[in-house]
Amino acid sequence: MAIRVMIKRWVTADKEKDLVSLITELRSMVSKQPGYISGETMRHVSNPDEYLVISTWDNLQDWEKWVSSPPRKALQDKIDKLLGKKTTYDIYHYPEKRYHKAEPSDYLERTPSKSK
Repeated sequence: MAIRVMIKRWVTADKEKDLVSLITELRSMVSKQPGYISGETMRHVSNPDEYLVISTWDNLQDWEKWVSSPPRKALQDKIDKLLGKKTTYDIYHYPEKRYHKAEPSDYLERTPSKSK
Protein backbone atom coordinates (compact mmCIF):
# COMPACT_ATOMS: atom_id res chain seq x y z
CA MET A 1 0.00 0.00 0.00
CA ALA A 2 1.40 3.40 -1.00
CA ILE A 3 2.42 5.77 1.78
CA ARG A 4 3.28 9.44 2.09
CA VAL A 5 5.87 10.68 4.54
CA MET A 6 5.64 14.27 5.80
CA ILE A 7 9.08 15.46 6.86
CA LYS A 8 9.24 18.76 8.75
CA ARG A 9 12.33 20.81 9.39
CA TRP A 10 12.82 24.27 10.86
CA VAL A 11 15.76 26.39 9.75
CA THR A 12 16.99 29.90 10.45
CA ALA A 13 17.73 32.18 7.51
CA ASP A 14 21.50 31.95 8.01
CA LYS A 15 21.42 28.13 7.61
CA GLU A 16 18.80 27.90 4.87
CA LYS A 17 21.25 27.60 1.98
CA ASP A 18 23.07 24.72 3.68
CA LEU A 19 19.78 22.95 4.43
CA VAL A 20 18.57 23.23 0.85
CA SER A 21 21.91 21.84 -0.36
CA LEU A 22 21.61 18.82 1.97
CA ILE A 23 17.97 18.23 0.99
CA THR A 24 19.01 18.33 -2.67
CA GLU A 25 21.70 15.74 -1.94
CA LEU A 26 19.12 13.53 -0.19
CA ARG A 27 16.76 13.91 -3.16
CA SER A 28 19.51 12.77 -5.51
CA MET A 29 20.17 9.68 -3.37
CA VAL A 30 16.52 8.77 -2.82
CA SER A 31 15.60 8.94 -6.48
CA LYS A 32 17.50 5.68 -7.02
CA GLN A 33 15.87 3.78 -4.13
CA PRO A 34 13.49 0.85 -4.68
CA GLY A 35 9.91 1.87 -3.94
CA TYR A 36 10.49 5.62 -4.16
CA ILE A 37 7.76 7.30 -6.22
CA SER A 38 8.17 11.05 -5.79
CA GLY A 39 9.05 13.89 -3.49
CA GLU A 40 8.54 17.60 -3.21
CA THR A 41 9.94 20.30 -0.96
CA MET A 42 7.86 23.25 0.19
CA ARG A 43 8.33 26.25 2.42
CA HIS A 44 5.57 27.42 4.74
CA VAL A 45 3.75 30.54 3.49
CA SER A 46 3.51 32.39 6.79
CA ASN A 47 6.44 30.76 8.61
CA PRO A 48 9.44 30.82 6.25
CA ASP A 49 11.59 28.90 8.77
CA GLU A 50 9.48 25.77 8.25
CA TYR A 51 10.18 23.35 5.41
CA LEU A 52 8.00 20.39 4.49
CA VAL A 53 9.13 17.50 2.33
CA ILE A 54 6.44 15.12 1.09
CA SER A 55 7.87 11.78 0.04
CA THR A 56 5.72 9.12 -1.65
CA TRP A 57 6.62 5.43 -1.51
CA ASP A 58 5.21 2.15 -2.82
CA ASN A 59 5.03 0.79 0.72
CA LEU A 60 6.17 1.25 4.30
CA GLN A 61 8.88 -1.42 4.04
CA ASP A 62 10.68 0.45 1.23
CA TRP A 63 10.57 3.69 3.27
CA GLU A 64 11.88 1.93 6.39
CA LYS A 65 14.73 0.38 4.43
CA TRP A 66 15.66 3.79 3.03
CA VAL A 67 15.36 5.70 6.32
CA SER A 68 17.60 3.18 8.10
CA SER A 69 20.25 2.99 5.38
CA PRO A 70 23.72 4.17 6.51
CA PRO A 71 24.21 6.74 3.70
CA ARG A 72 20.85 8.35 4.44
CA LYS A 73 21.41 8.27 8.20
CA ALA A 74 24.79 10.00 7.77
CA LEU A 75 23.23 12.79 5.69
CA GLN A 76 20.28 13.10 8.09
CA ASP A 77 22.70 13.44 11.00
CA LYS A 78 24.31 16.40 9.17
CA ILE A 79 20.89 18.00 8.74
CA ASP A 80 19.93 17.52 12.39
CA LYS A 81 23.29 18.88 13.54
CA LEU A 82 22.92 21.92 11.26
CA LEU A 83 19.42 22.63 12.55
CA GLY A 84 20.15 21.80 16.20
CA LYS A 85 17.08 19.56 16.47
CA LYS A 86 15.68 16.30 15.19
CA THR A 87 13.65 16.19 12.02
CA THR A 88 10.07 15.02 12.51
CA TYR A 89 8.35 12.39 10.38
CA ASP A 90 4.66 11.61 9.98
CA ILE A 91 3.63 8.66 7.81
CA TYR A 92 0.22 8.36 6.16
CA HIS A 93 -1.51 5.87 3.91
CA TYR A 94 -4.76 6.01 2.02
CA PRO A 95 -7.79 4.51 3.76
CA GLU A 96 -8.40 0.95 2.65
CA LYS A 97 -12.12 1.45 2.44
CA ARG A 98 -13.95 4.28 0.73
CA TYR A 99 -17.11 5.29 2.53
CA HIS A 100 -18.52 7.50 -0.18
CA LYS A 101 -18.75 6.91 -3.87
CA ALA A 102 -19.31 10.02 -5.91
CA GLU A 103 -22.49 10.08 -7.90
CA PRO A 104 -23.06 12.18 -11.05
CA SER A 105 -25.33 14.48 -9.03
CA ASP A 106 -22.37 15.28 -6.69
CA TYR A 107 -20.47 17.09 -9.42
CA LEU A 108 -20.89 20.77 -10.11
CA GLU A 109 -22.46 21.64 -13.41
CA ARG A 110 -20.22 23.52 -15.75
CA THR A 111 -21.53 26.24 -17.94
CA PRO A 112 -19.97 25.93 -21.38
CA SER A 113 -17.65 28.83 -22.07
CA LYS A 114 -18.50 30.92 -25.09
CA SER A 115 -15.84 31.02 -27.75
CA LYS A 116 -15.07 34.28 -29.42
